[in-house]
Order: sequence, then C-alpha cells, then structure tokens
Amino acid sequence: MRAIVTIIVLSALSVSCGDSESVIVKKADKIHEAVLTVDTHTDTPLRFNRPGFDIGKWNDEGCVDFPRMKAGGLNAVFFAVYVGQGPRTEEGNANAYNRAVNMYEAVHANVNKYPEMAEIALTPGDAYRLKKEGKLAIYIGMENGYPLAKDLSRIEEFYNQGMRYITLSHSGNNDICDSSSDRNGPEHGGLSEFGKEVVAEMNRLGVIVDVSHISDASFFDVIETSKAPVIASHSSVRALCESPRNLSDEMLLALKENGGVIQICILSSYLVPSAPNPELDAKYAEIRARYEAMGELTDDQRRQMSGELSVARRQLAKLATVSDAVDHIDHVVQVIGIDHVGIGTDFDGGGGIEGVRTVDEMKNITIELVRRGYSKKDIEKIWGGNFMRVFREVERVASTLQNNI
Repeated sequence: MRAIVTIIVLSALSVSCGDSESVIVKKADKIHEAVLTVDTHTDTPLRFNRPGFDIGKWNDEGCVDFPRMKAGGLNAVFFAVYVGQGPRTEEGNANAYNRAVNMYEAVHANVNKYPEMAEIALTPGDAYRLKKEGKLAIYIGMENGYPLAKDLSRIEEFYNQGMRYITLSHSGNNDICDSSSDRNGPEHGGLSEFGKEVVAEMNRLGVIVDVSHISDASFFDVIETSKAPVIASHSSVRALCESPRNLSDEMLLALKENGGVIQICILSSYLVPSAPNPELDAKYAEIRARYEAMGELTDDQRRQMSGELSVARRQLAKLATVSDAVDHIDHVVQVIGIDHVGIGTDFDGGGGIEGVRTVDEMKNITIELVRRGYSKKDIEKIWGGNFMRVFREVERVASTLQNNI
C-alpha cells in the first residue's frame, strides 16, 4: 500500500513539474506580447549589399529581417551605421563619411520598400505607436564617430538622416576618444577636447551618447561631461567575463549615478570566458590562408570569405547560453538595480547564443527571466522601458539646452 502511495505522489510531482514549465512558457508568451521589446544594436545594414538578402523576407543567412522580428516578437531595433576605424587622413576621413552616407541611404531605402511592415522611427513615442499599428520600429544608431572627422556639423546632418545615438569609437582610437581595444593603447587619455565638444553637441541635439567600445578613461570622461544620461548599447559586465569591452562594477555604479542604462550584449566572448577551441581556430586559419593566397581580394571574394567564416563559427563555436546572458542581467540588477539594464544583441555583428541564435528566438530570453522570478513590470523595463526612459530624458535635456540659447 505504501508503495502505491509513493508511486502516486511521484506521479503527481512529475505532472506538477511539467505543468510548472508549461505555466512559465505561457506566462512568458503573454508578457512578451504585451511589453515593448527593443534591441538597441544590430549590424544588419552590413547585409544589405549581399546577394539574395531581402529585409522583407525570411532569410536563411544572417540574424535579422522583418519576418523573423515578427516571429520573435521584437518590436523595435536599432540598425547600426557602422564604419570600421581607418586612417585619419583627408582621404580616410572622406571615405568614412561617404560610406556612412551610403549606409544611411541604404537603411531608408530598405525600410521604405516595406511600408506595411516597418517604418523609420525617430522618437520614443514612435515605437509605442508602431507597435499598436502592428508595424516594426526601425531606429538608426551610428557605430563609431569616425565619419564625423573633426566636423561637428555632421552630427546634425546625420541626426537629420534619423541617427539617434553615436557609439563614440569602435576598435581603434579616433579623434573623439580612446577605444577599449586599440592595439597601440591610449592616445588621448580619455575624451579628446574635440570629443568633449562632440558630447556637448549630442546633448544639444538630443543624440544619445553610447559608451560601448570606448576605454575606461573615456567612459568616465563622458560621465563627467554629458548633461544627459548615456547608454552602453551592446556591452556586458566585467565581473562575470573579463573583457575591456565590458563594464566593471565601478563603471556600473557611475552609470547608475548618471541615470543611464547598460544593454547586455549576447555575444559569447562578452558573456563567458573563451575556452580553447583548436578545431575552430584551425578552420579559421585554413579559410584565411586560402583567401590570403589570392592576393588583394575583390568585394565578392571578401563576402565569400566572411560567409565561410560565419558557417565555421555556426558549426564549431561553443556558444554561451541564454542562462549565461541572464546571469549578466541578474548581476546588473544586484549591483545597480532593475532600472538600468536592457538588451542589445549585436546580431549580424557576432551576436547570437545557444537558444537565441537569431531574432526569431528572442522570446527565450523572456522565458528565462520569468523562470527566475522577474515580474511583468521588471521585464517591461528590461525589454525597453529603461532604454526609453533614457531616450526621453535625452530629448528633455536637448529641449532645455536649446531653449536656454
């Protein structure tokens, strides 16, 4: 008799555990559909010139397109106008400017092809309006201030093209500030004098200052200089993964004091320490050696090499998990509170983890947040509320500065 009772109890517990996961998923579904979901950084515009890519169709390559955004329940996204750091010569600056202008035009052209699906968004309110209309909100950020050269007027020029944040630098130092990853080390010791003028002009116009990629000294200079809260559009936390691209706890505390927000990046090497992967390293070396033997590559050959590297990464890379990503969210919440964290995937620029390889799997982050006990109000803040609060405050500061002129 006791054995029968034990079997019944164990069966009940089994059903209960199954039902518990089912309840979590159903609750996450409802929350994910109800809240505004925002991804503050993707490099999808880099795919616009690739043969066969169509932003309005479901693509087998890449991470983001409009149908997959719909499938993943992502309401708003920032497309990055990215220009890699090159020589700061007259010719180099001119090339960077022209590449940026072409990319702004490409973003508008690709979005305008599908007016029934998406629109260019300019204000925080646009995302909420477009969600109600069943459309996607496409914002534009600029990754790397290199195309500005030393011309402050270009900030307003790009603002008029829809740009709403600038990541001040990328992987190398520029005229604005030091990068966190320049091979030659710091040049300015933080923000340059021109960089301080850039931050002031961004504050005046209502352009969000993005501190991802910049050096620690540059970060603290920005915090001291900016009259508006700032963002890290795609960074994670250094306490869990040592990387100069991540923010230390000291930086997080300064970010809280500033009123800003860190958008957790779901790129594996910013979430978990890299483990040796000789198989992937060997494959990368083989692909690069094969193309280097061809001499100077054409654009088509570069795209082909990039495609082969991407395939190798998908097949052989040991990716971080959704749980690893939410560990970073947990850490930010523990250190500076629920009001200062969000999500910026870096999709199409290396972002993508086990369980959220592409945008159609975004809901898995919400499921994990629900599993860990985050409320709907918490999740609403993480998925967009915190970022939109910063966005609105940046606009308010700009309005005040312009009215005081």
